Amino acid sequence: SVPQVKANDSDQGANAEIDYSFHQASDMVRRLLRLDRTTGLITVQGPIDREDVGTLKFSVMAKDKGANPKTARTQVVVTIKDMNDNAPSIEIRGIGLVTHQDGMANISEDVPVETAVALVQVSDRDEGENAVVTCVVAGDVPFQLRQASETGSDSKKKYFLQTTTPLDYESVKEYTIEIVAVDSGNPPLSSTNSLKVQVVDVNDNAPVFSQSFTEVAFPENNEPDDLVMEVSATDADSGSNAKLVYSLVTDPSSKGSFTIDPDSGEIRVKAVLDREQRERYEFLVVAADKGSPSLKGTASVAINVMDRNDNDPKFMLSGYNFSVMENMPPLSPVGMVTVIDADKGENARIQLSVEQDNGDFVIQNGTGTILSSISFDREQQSTYTFRLKAVDGGDPPRSAYVGVTINVLDENDNAPFITSPSNATYKHILPHTSPGQQVSKVKAEDIDSGVNAELIYSITGGNPFELFQISPQSGDITLEKEILRKHHGLHRLVVRVNDKGKPSRHGTALVHFYVNETLANRTLLDTLVGHSLDTPLDIDIAGDPEYERSKQRSNILFGVIAGIVAVTLVIVLVVLVRYCRQREAKSGYQAGKKETKDLYAPKQASKSGKSKGKVKKSKSPKPPKPTEDEEETGLQKSLKFNLMNDSVSDSPRIHLPLNYPPGSPDLGRHYRSNSPLPSIQLQPQSPSASKKHQVVQDLPATNTFVGTGDNNSTGSEQYSDYSYRTNPQKYTNKQVGELILRPAAAPPLHRGAIWTEVWE
Repeated sequence: SVPQVKANDSDQGANAEIDYSFHQASDMVRRLLRLDRTTGLITVQGPIDREDVGTLKFSVMAKDKGANPKTARTQVVVTIKDMNDNAPSIEIRGIGLVTHQDGMANISEDVPVETAVALVQVSDRDEGENAVVTCVVAGDVPFQLRQASETGSDSKKKYFLQTTTPLDYESVKEYTIEIVAVDSGNPPLSSTNSLKVQVVDVNDNAPVFSQSFTEVAFPENNEPDDLVMEVSATDADSGSNAKLVYSLVTDPSSKGSFTIDPDSGEIRVKAVLDREQRERYEFLVVAADKGSPSLKGTASVAINVMDRNDNDPKFMLSGYNFSVMENMPPLSPVGMVTVIDADKGENARIQLSVEQDNGDFVIQNGTGTILSSISFDREQQSTYTFRLKAVDGGDPPRSAYVGVTINVLDENDNAPFITSPSNATYKHILPHTSPGQQVSKVKAEDIDSGVNAELIYSITGGNPFELFQISPQSGDITLEKEILRKHHGLHRLVVRVNDKGKPSRHGTALVHFYVNETLANRTLLDTLVGHSLDTPLDIDIAGDPEYERSKQRSNILFGVIAGIVAVTLVIVLVVLVRYCRQREAKSGYQAGKKETKDLYAPKQASKSGKSKGKVKKSKSPKPPKPTEDEEETGLQKSLKFNLMNDSVSDSPRIHLPLNYPPGSPDLGRHYRSNSPLPSIQLQPQSPSASKKHQVVQDLPATNTFVGTGDNNSTGSEQYSDYSYRTNPQKYTNKQVGELILRPAAAPPLHRGAIWTEVWE
């Protein structure tokens, strides 16, 4: 059975009863299938062949039995499954020029390998694995199947039946080829077909030479029609196919030089051969049979022409000229000659030698290089001439000659030498000689030649005043400047003469000139010239040395005077600077005073004339005196100090306050000392002085001031009268009296300074 069709109806009774029927089914479906109207079962009514019909498509309609019947339809597809019920079929047809008649194919024996004999087509009506066919050639025959193309289905394939080896009518005249095709079904089915192949005899054997290549040697200068060699060939065919005809195939250059007998194969020369023109001949010998079509065989023949000594050696030039530099070391190459011989082998082996050999030159065989046995000196000999001989090794030998000339080129190996003037001579020049006049001439020679002998003159030393000039080409020395007094005396010019060679060489000349009115003292002049010859060239000898020395002494004197003046100016400048600084300091001090009177003028303790003189000298205006009570009160407010005994020397110390009101004169900068003592010690310097006057103002505690004064002291303007000591003398066993404070005979003091009087 085939599938069952089933429909459902939700009604009951007769309305649920279903009737099945084909709907729009083909006659083949109705013929091959049966449908049960009640159950919907589809069954096969007879055998079905897939090869005739592969698929059945139809519709089944279901209809209920109600009063108003309702229907439903469904599509049914039945696929016919293949069975291996068909064997492969083999069809053989002719192809190309191979004709088939009554199951037989005729093919020539000369066809190439893989020539197609027939076209084989294999097919199977089944499908799938049942249609996959394998096709082979049965038996041991020189044929095989080759698939015609990769495309196509597995059930239908095409093959070429082709040869696998060359066919030979003489060996096998006919073949029976059986082709077997087997499918892949289970069980597999197979089929066979056969083809007869008849081999047609042709002239398939070409003539063959015993040697495909033959080489012979034949001497030159032969006689025409001389026999060179004989060739032969064979043919495996029989009858007319084995009869041969010989011929030559030559290139155009050697055409007509050789001939061959068409029946015997003898090769003869027709012309006189010359190895120097052509040394080798090559051509083909052809043997053709009389078959139809005719077959040919070929062989190569080479004829080497043997040499005979029929040519002389030959130099490439009719004469050789070589140029070499002088001073070359011995056995240096000076040239090379080339000699050839048109012959070959020993006939062309050449020996070279120097004719009229005096040992100056040798020649290398093989290279033709000429070597010198000597070192050349152009100044002694500039040209060498000799002959070379070339002899070959033939029998009899042949020879040739050539002339050789060696030209020695100049090398700059000689320095110029001075011919005039001599180094020990001199030329007298009068002081009134005018500039531009020729005063001397340097002459030099160079035994070299060319540019090596061209000379250039120059002055390289002894001309510090540029008094002389020399012509670079002629060597003429001219006076360039007017002669002055400093130019009098001996002049030594160092003249250098260079040649233009590379590298350049030079010679040096000493040219002496004596500039003076007369030549009275010749002995002195000879001495000067002799001294010049011993003086190094880098030291100039020009003019009167005493003149230069006096000039140098004058310069030294002027320098010393200028130095003294400069030192004096420096000292004056320093004094002025210090004076200005002191005035500036004094101006700063006076700026703090309310009055213009000198604050340093002490109170007059006595009516001596000296004291009055000092007061008058200060020329300070006398302000009105303050009251004694006001002065004492101001002083006590501005200065507080204690008198205390030194523990070592019992000398009095005054401890000053370190802070002073603004505007106080800064006297500390006037009385700074190098002493590191931290206090001020007052010591009388003059025993005759009964009272000491000292102003103390704004003095730092780290400075020590020791001063003395007398009735002539006028204040801070006379600070130079006091002495500064680092270690003052100690006052031992001295009694310090009562300190009396009294106002000085001056305007009221600044709050930062007072007058004190200390006595023993």
